[in-house]
Amino acid sequence: MRSATTTPDRERTLLVAGGTVHTGGPLGAVEALAVRGDRIVHAGTAADCRAALGRVDAELDLAGRTVLPGFTDAHCHPVMYGQNLAWADLRPELVPDIDTLVAVMRRFAGNLRPDTPVRGFGYEHRRLAEGRHPVAADLDRVADDREVYVMNASGHGGVVNTFTLRKYGITRESPDPVGGRIGRHPDGTPNGELWDGACDLITGDDGVKITNHGPNFHLDDPEDEMRGHLLRAQEHFLAAGVTTVGDAQVSRRELETYLRARDGGDLRMRVSAYLTSAMLDDALDLGLGRALGDDRLLVQGVKLYADGTLGGWTAYFPEGYAHDCCHHGQLYHEPGEYADLLRRAHAAGLQTATHAQSPFAIGMVLDAVEKAQADTPRPDMRHRIEHCGLPTDEQITRMRDLGVHACLQPQHHLRTGDGTLTAIGEMGHRYNPCGLLAAAGTAFAISSDAPVARPNPFESAAAAATRRTVLGTVLGTPEMRLPTAEGLAAHGIGGAVALHREQSVGSLRPGLLADFVVMDTDPYTVADPAVFAALGVAETWIGGARAWSAN
Repeated sequence: MRSATTTPDRERTLLVAGGTVHTGGPLGAVEALAVRGDRIVHAGTAADCRAALGRVDAELDLAGRTVLPGFTDAHCHPVMYGQNLAWADLRPELVPDIDTLVAVMRRFAGNLRPDTPVRGFGYEHRRLAEGRHPVAADLDRVADDREVYVMNASGHGGVVNTFTLRKYGITRESPDPVGGRIGRHPDGTPNGELWDGACDLITGDDGVKITNHGPNFHLDDPEDEMRGHLLRAQEHFLAAGVTTVGDAQVSRRELETYLRARDGGDLRMRVSAYLTSAMLDDALDLGLGRALGDDRLLVQGVKLYADGTLGGWTAYFPEGYAHDCCHHGQLYHEPGEYADLLRRAHAAGLQTATHAQSPFAIGMVLDAVEKAQADTPRPDMRHRIEHCGLPTDEQITRMRDLGVHACLQPQHHLRTGDGTLTAIGEMGHRYNPCGLLAAAGTAFAISSDAPVARPNPFESAAAAATRRTVLGTVLGTPEMRLPTAEGLAAHGIGGAVALHREQSVGSLRPGLLADFVVMDTDPYTVADPAVFAALGVAETWIGGARAWSAN
């Protein structure tokens, strides 16, 4: 990039030219962008952009490369992701069985101080050779003199060693906490598994408590370590071309971390925060009745939970699972209690984002939205259904009519689609039916749910296009597939709309923030889904300034 003069940032001008600029909007592909300060003032020919600027302080010569709008990741957990990146990596590609899991954890422990907890993330019990979760006795082989915790890939819980059970007083007599479950041996003694609200037991007296408002993955670390977790995650998002994220479960741990990073000038990506519904009373007591913040950090709404996960087999099916008709999964709230939470948030003017996977749970959300809108009409709330894995055709239409937005993660079915088929049978072929949503005109976004999947918009769009799992199974019928170009849009402007940010990010047009990525390859020319999935970005720009470069 060539720089010409030194001017105040708000007046500094940048010309982006010499390649193809996909604006992600009605302007289509253009030659150039004109940027003043952090915003776009013109998109069109290079000559017109020069004229619009009048004075060019700096010029980005694309040299034949391609520009796209910065991607939005409307549902992810950046602080959790950064923390998990600092733990042992237990993904199925690396850990095929429990003995390997133990060996990986022991090697990881060897690089830690003797008093430091040993933590790992990403094991998938259905893909371990033993076909089960590890238990406390397995983790005792890692260490018996300090805490050991392995978190399941779903993020909804995991397994601890005997030392941890004893430290926190978890015994045969301990009841299952509200909203959680303690795994047990046949004789009733804890086996080390802790799920959802049961993880409240290991966050300490001053730690974050979730109860029945969702999974508790809010394990705290010292301030400097929390800052490091966020900055580590931020590098991964920027490297993937993601410039705006929606943190889909924010407690005081996350909010304090974001505020410190922003105030210290370290927060480069844009963050929309959804407060856990465990904090709803506090938010309402403070008078939070609309989005609060700025272009960098914005408290947008409230995150709720209807049911559990498909990967962990806790999504709620009243008729039972195909694999086990006596297994039903779980609801975090009874329908009436859930509806009251959503009603209160809606009445205050707060957008809600509800985790719901099964048709029953999705219907529960739609019933609550319909009732809340009837009681307190509010235009364009864009209440969201997170994951929205198995909507029926009727529910897809109903979502459109109610103005409810879906936020799906195709990387989920890529990695766990086969397990979902085993769990729920043929219904699993409908998992993440992006094509059906698009055909119905129902608004939706696609995202990563990092750390459940790593941020990668190209892999996500390819997964929506092929509906092929890592084991080669093709899910559903062709009409459920989404062309890769539409997948990129769902990971761009679709996410921006879901976050109520389309007037600032998600496309490249005059008046919007100059958030964009530079690519060596034009993704719209790539027909092979495997090649498309492997694409990456060369540079990521936020507010007209380079935030990340591959070189």
